[in-house]
Amino acid sequence: MTYAVGVDLGGTKTAAGVVSSAGEVLFSDTIPTLNRSGGEAILDATAHLVAGLVRRASDAGITVGCVGVGSAGVIDAARGVVVSATDAISGWAGTALTAGLAARLGLPASSVRAVNDVHAHALGEAWTGAAAGTASSLLVAFGTGVGGSFVLGGAPILGHRHAGGHVGHFASPYAYDGGTPLPCVCGRAGHVEAIASGPAILESYVRRGGQASVPDTRAVFGLAAAGDTTAAEAIAVAAAAAGQAVGGLANILDPEVVLVSGGLADAGTRWWTPMETALRAELLPALAGVPVRQATLGNAAAMVGAARLVLDSPVARPAASSASGCGTAQTSQRI
Repeated sequence: MTYAVGVDLGGTKTAAGVVSSAGEVLFSDTIPTLNRSGGEAILDATAHLVAGLVRRASDAGITVGCVGVGSAGVIDAARGVVVSATDAISGWAGTALTAGLAARLGLPASSVRAVNDVHAHALGEAWTGAAAGTASSLLVAFGTGVGGSFVLGGAPILGHRHAGGHVGHFASPYAYDGGTPLPCVCGRAGHVEAIASGPAILESYVRRGGQASVPDTRAVFGLAAAGDTTAAEAIAVAAAAAGQAVGGLANILDPEVVLVSGGLADAGTRWWTPMETALRAELLPALAGVPVRQATLGNAAAMVGAARLVLDSPVARPAASSASGCGTAQTSQRI
């Protein structure tokens, strides 16, 4: 059996774990992401985290020689470079992610690979989670933002410009207020994320006349459970927008299975039931029976998927590189 470290590098925290070629997380650790300290400091801290796990593995008689990373931002998987990133991580855009980690860890460049974190999440679910054993799966995550990934033949579709999966950024008829499109964090307006993300629910609640002092989306769900009709309406509209968006994507991609994940998917039936109702109302007749499942790996999904990058996965690697020793990964890139 072979082993790799899978890293889930997000805007707030970075989690990593030693993962076996069977997809089992043996042990893991988490650190805060130094999201205001720049790319080099983040690489230093991440390398320290990985090195600690490698030492723990060695103490247990396990050799780890490869690292996969699921990272926030638009990631050029072939070069291992952060193409762009939001303000959630300052100084992250332009970072040579895989080369920087490899140098710090003393590994060959071909032993470290990276993709966007939502692609890693979907890859983990496709490997050992709710989409295990399927030929294709569409995963859409609803939380602080809205992101997604389409996994086909064991590899996420990354896109020609590395931006595949930005499923929160297409038009939604729900993302309007009195005929005016709602502003989106991407700088445009009227997008799915502007109405269906977690923060958008809080904004919608206040916009509908709710209490401005309500601190967060979790509190909005609490108010809805206590009978607040304004809170319940904000949640229902966001869930319907989410379901319509996922249903439309399913019509386009025709996946074997649809997975929905993220903090809102974990919020219970108040969100899930109207989301799935809207999703199924959007489907073409040929897709009426498509399975719609909640993702099952939770916080481990991106770690598992990141490790899969270097454990016999057909995800992109530089054409000139050789097998890393963690598996026999193919050299093709899906675009």
